[in-house]
Amino acid sequence: MEQIYLPWSETIMNGDAIGMVETLGLIAQIEASDTMLKAANVTLVKQIQIGGAYVTTVIRGDVGSVRAAVDAGAEAASRVGKLVSAHVIPRPQGDLMDYFV
Repeated sequence: MEQIYLPWSETIMNGDAIGMVETLGLIAQIEASDTMLKAANVTLVKQIQIGGAYVTTVIRGDVGSVRAAVDAGAEAASRVGKLVSAHVIPRPQGDLMDYFV
């Protein structure tokens, strides 16, 4: 899967939200990512392989689209594997994400 890197400042300036889906295992994450990108007008920001088979995908877009995409992705991941967590942060503060990814 191609990783796309966008400056977080663009996310903040546009008033976008970020969404994250974390799974245990790559297959569930691929299913979640595919579903999120098909469910709403969102952009894949980054996929993070944390270790121990934990994988997180970060998306961005307007708040409503990100919420819809994360909900759909979490459901899809649960169907084929282990969903660890799913979360949306609307309009994240400044450089918050620069510290984590």
